[in-house]
Amino acid sequence: MERVAIIGASMTQFGQRDSWIRELLAEAGQACLDDAGVEGSEVDHLYVSNMASGEFEGQTGIANAVAHDLNAIPAYTARIDQTSSSGGAGVYSAWQSVASGASDLTMLVGGEKMTHRTTAEATDVIASLTHPAEYKHGVTLPSFAGLTARRYLHVHDAPRESLAKVAVKNHKNGVDNPHAQFQKEVDLETVMESPIIADPLRLYDFCPITDGSAALMLCPESVAKEYTDDYVTIAGIGGATDTHVVHERADPTVMGGVVDSGEDAYEMAGLGPDDIDMAELHDMFTILEFLQSEGLGFFEQGEGWKAVEEGVTDRDGELPINTSGGLKSKGHPLGASGVAQIYEVYQQLMGTAGPRQVEADTGLACNVGGFGNCVITTILEASQ
Repeated sequence: MERVAIIGASMTQFGQRDSWIRELLAEAGQACLDDAGVEGSEVDHLYVSNMASGEFEGQTGIANAVAHDLNAIPAYTARIDQTSSSGGAGVYSAWQSVASGASDLTMLVGGEKMTHRTTAEATDVIASLTHPAEYKHGVTLPSFAGLTARRYLHVHDAPRESLAKVAVKNHKNGVDNPHAQFQKEVDLETVMESPIIADPLRLYDFCPITDGSAALMLCPESVAKEYTDDYVTIAGIGGATDTHVVHERADPTVMGGVVDSGEDAYEMAGLGPDDIDMAELHDMFTILEFLQSEGLGFFEQGEGWKAVEEGVTDRDGELPINTSGGLKSKGHPLGASGVAQIYEVYQQLMGTAGPRQVEADTGLACNVGGFGNCVITTILEASQ
């Protein structure tokens, strides 16, 4: 199986954008082509990660439309939808296309346009991914997060402030990310006194509704030097699915899809949790940073909150988590989030992350769909 290199990457400004989905995707796509130094016509496969352009904007057929906009004709195109892990699923599809030998040059563009809808409308679109039996009772992802957070705090005797410290940390990191939606710090008191959304979670425990896009260019490592002297390789990748009905899980504080996808990625890479220098985790809610850091083996079950309290996951800590600001500060345009996670790891491994740079040769990204219903974990390594 061919080892796959990432030879170019881009990310647009996240936040409230005037652009529509095709414009956002084309913006990131063209920037990625420029970064990789290739023309659209050279691309063999073009994948577009997007959850709900039809529901949000009434725009379908976006993959072939983007191919037209980027002059990527006659590339094979496909839209990848795996709910909020669509970006990670797109990474998986793009990796497969190159690793299998089907494509010599593959582009992935992920994006979502959401802010033109009200919070209630956007929440309803996202909640449609839940099981119908749960959905008809008004269950949304924020409610799952609140119930799980309450359980976690009780079982593991964790202080409520530990969740708030995730938000404080990630907002602090977002200040140095020029693409982040929120480039401002928040203090513990602000987080703790913000309005309750799903007890015990408050406003600052949740990521925002976001517009934005990001893109990657992939090729076989054997020819990467023909495009650039420096690149990053996909050392391991794994995908897994957990129960659709959340209450069927033996322990709601354990994300089986995170555990399984992480194990597959580690095995492929020949690495373990101790070999990871930095990580981008899917902190759509602050509680998810605990659950993923534990499920990926960085900390023992029930110990993730202690790592945050002790500064282990700070940017200058032993294992920096969400140097980009995470979904919490950077924003969460559904189809773009998993791609933007890889963009951040790519920047860190290339040594081009600017003031948020950490010392790293190996990085991990974990992109979660729904409330752990589907998960993609990717491990990247800097080229030697």
